[in-house]
Amino acid sequence: MEAALAIDIGGTKVASALVDGAGRPMGPPALAPTPAAGDAEATFAAVAEVVAAALAGAGAAVPVVCGVGCGGPMTAGGEAVSPLNIPAWRGFPLRRRLAELTGLATFVDNDAKALALAEGWVGAAAGVSDFIAVVVSTGVGGGVVLGGRLLEGAAGNAGHVGHVVVVPEGRPCACGGRGCLEAEASGPSIEAATGRPAAQATTEVIARTGRLVGLALASVANLLDLRLAVVAGSVALGFGPPFFAAAQAELDVRARLQFSRGARVVPAGLGTLGPIVGAAAVGWRGWGRQVLAVA
Repeated sequence: MEAALAIDIGGTKVASALVDGAGRPMGPPALAPTPAAGDAEATFAAVAEVVAAALAGAGAAVPVVCGVGCGGPMTAGGEAVSPLNIPAWRGFPLRRRLAELTGLATFVDNDAKALALAEGWVGAAAGVSDFIAVVVSTGVGGGVVLGGRLLEGAAGNAGHVGHVVVVPEGRPCACGGRGCLEAEASGPSIEAATGRPAAQATTEVIARTGRLVGLALASVANLLDLRLAVVAGSVALGFGPPFFAAAQAELDVRARLQFSRGARVVPAGLGTLGPIVGAAAVGWRGWGRQVLAVA
């Protein structure tokens, strides 16, 4: 059976698995922590480790393409990546290095855009031609689908909702700005502001985080004529119903135009498998297969 070698690269962990053409992982992902410090090669070695583990468990599956989701920003096609949450990589030639490692046609995209592909393919936005997918985790990112097409931008970085300003003159952000959603709602920013990990957040912090995400989503809904937001990530899914209730309440208050009123925010349908399925979707899409509904 043909399969995509899927690789998800995040600020806290890297993962890899084989995923079939219907979006089904063919076994649990291989995992390794992203090195907290070190040089670019140490981080790539962690990626190579999980790739080797995934390929070792391939069985009868035949990898035909490699798809990668990675934090941004990056140049078009992931030729050079500079994830804000992986300081060791600045201008790192990710696509070329992975193509050399795997021997496969390799396609790289922003991890949140990859999630949008996954959720529009087999997740909570399946069959929907206009939506945004958002990751609230170590970082905050997004991918926008309009008319069944994933928005790209000049260098492939469209959808960076994590750098919408939600608190003017708020906390400094790794991007160099202040008050970005990522600087206020990501796991590390919550820990920096409160002195405790996001997993130990108080009800007030959970509600505030949800409101800020809802505020950003309202701006997106009003700007792009969207009525659905799918949200994933360890912070959002870990906070659970109180987070989503706060986000929806803020969205209801802020999205009041005729076309944006009634916009919904829902948990990602793929849960923790979203990043791996998204990476596979990047690969299958690059391979020429349709993964999104067409308007």
